[in-house]
Amino acid sequence: MTELVTRNYWWPGITKDVEKYVDDCNLCQRMKNRIETLAGKLKLSKIPEKLWTHLTMDFIIKLLLVTEKNTILVVCDRLSKIIHFVATTKEMMVEKLV
Repeated sequence: MTELVTRNYWWPGITKDVEKYVDDCNLCQRMKNRIETLAGKLKLSKIPEKLWTHLTMDFIIKLLLVTEKNTILVVCDRLSKIIHFVATTKEMMVEKLV
């Protein structure tokens, strides 16, 4: 990083100042280059051919209690992106959910 700054600017202690700035900068810490090797190419998921054959499900939890329900089950069809929201409780068992 110091090399990029010293192309256009110079002052006594520039290396120390640049290192301190980068260490304290939240964005610099999140956007650092990774030194690990890459995992490889991503594989694309197969596109579903029929509606409601490939689903994704997730829970939205810790909501306010309304009519004894405090959780929402979100079911989404991967092909059409149609979403169903099911009001439920956090204690719902898998057998009852199915």
